Amino acid sequence: MKKKFVATGVALLATAFIGQAASAKSLEDVLKEKGVITEADYKDITKVKPIDYKLGNGFTFTTQDEKFQLSLGGRMQFRYTFTDKDSGQDSSQWDAKRIRLIMGGYAYTKDLTYKLEIDARQLASSPSNKGLVDAWMNYKIVDEAQIKVGQYKTPFARQELTSDGALQFVDRSPVVDAFKPSYDIGAMLNGKIADGLAYYSAGVFGGAGQTNTRTSNDNMFVARVAVNPLGDMPYSEADIDVSKKPLLSIGADYFRNTINRTAASTFDTNAGYAGGWVTKGLANGPLKNTLGKFDVDSYGVDAAFKWMGLFAQAEYMQGQAESQAVSANNLLRAQGFYAQAGYMIIPGKLEASVRYSYLDPNRDNSNDTITEQIGALSYYFAKHNLKLQADAGNTHTQTGVGKTTDDMVYRLQAQIIF
Repeated sequence: MKKKFVATGVALLATAFIGQAASAKSLEDVLKEKGVITEADYKDITKVKPIDYKLGNGFTFTTQDEKFQLSLGGRMQFRYTFTDKDSGQDSSQWDAKRIRLIMGGYAYTKDLTYKLEIDARQLASSPSNKGLVDAWMNYKIVDEAQIKVGQYKTPFARQELTSDGALQFVDRSPVVDAFKPSYDIGAMLNGKIADGLAYYSAGVFGGAGQTNTRTSNDNMFVARVAVNPLGDMPYSEADIDVSKKPLLSIGADYFRNTINRTAASTFDTNAGYAGGWVTKGLANGPLKNTLGKFDVDSYGVDAAFKWMGLFAQAEYMQGQAESQAVSANNLLRAQGFYAQAGYMIIPGKLEASVRYSYLDPNRDNSNDTITEQIGALSYYFAKHNLKLQADAGNTHTQTGVGKTTDDMVYRLQAQIIF
């Protein structure tokens, strides 16, 4: 019955979703790719239009003097999840996972860009976040020196920095969800070096998480550097374009924040690191009853590669939370990694992917690790702009000495970006 129910859900979604996909390329794009027109011709043909539309970027409005520009678009993800639990009641869930309204462009000068992104689903289900996702402006002095202020993803974890609309799987690895600081409010210095051969970011943030503020002498610091030795490589998973030349990106990041634990399960922030490995690790062990301030430090390294339809990516992260209270044992350590790879079975259309994740939220406790083994199939009607994804995986959780659970999770997701 379970399998029939899942199959029925898959069939219903697939039937409703599959249709004729709009082409993502304009005539001038095709002519340029085939070498019929030059780069100069392309720029002349695509010279600013008062109103324009490009799939993935939305509708763009530009003033006659080209001093102001606004693009309006959106992203919707509809998901079905069936969980076959090792113990307890199985569950079936339909969800409008992300419903985003996206606005962005430039003002006064092309060097002053901005973005505003609102999630209606989050607005309805998470009042503390108030539905505000991105709200920032960035001023480019030169490519190598730019200043970004507002709310946005702090520069930690490659997969977190990759849009949830550009993933190989239905969602991110649980390791990334455990370590990421994600959205916060602050200011950052960032730059692009040698036409994308390297990028850097370093910023200071409030440290209270998405749309939250705190009054404190403590701040959060995050820094990241990425090197692309074979050429610029964007934060987007899957080699949909079947790259003719190999591309490689290697990155490293660092994060530090001070959080206050006011009760055994309460922090002064709802950011990802407090709801992830810190919370899991402090739930057991010598620090489970320790209150007060904790200094949290996390480090990460990552690599991504794509070529001829193959895309592979891996990240390793580790962190520690040290209590400021004087005690003989006041340190919590955690680590985790994931590795994934996918290949275009039908170039530009159908991809098969696999991923393995490992999370140890308390390295001094040998019976609390979490692993995930998952496989996925993705069909791209118009690249990431219109796609259907299905994945199935096992989550193996250690709950004590000789105690484990294995939950099978099946997910199907339809996405449209416009």
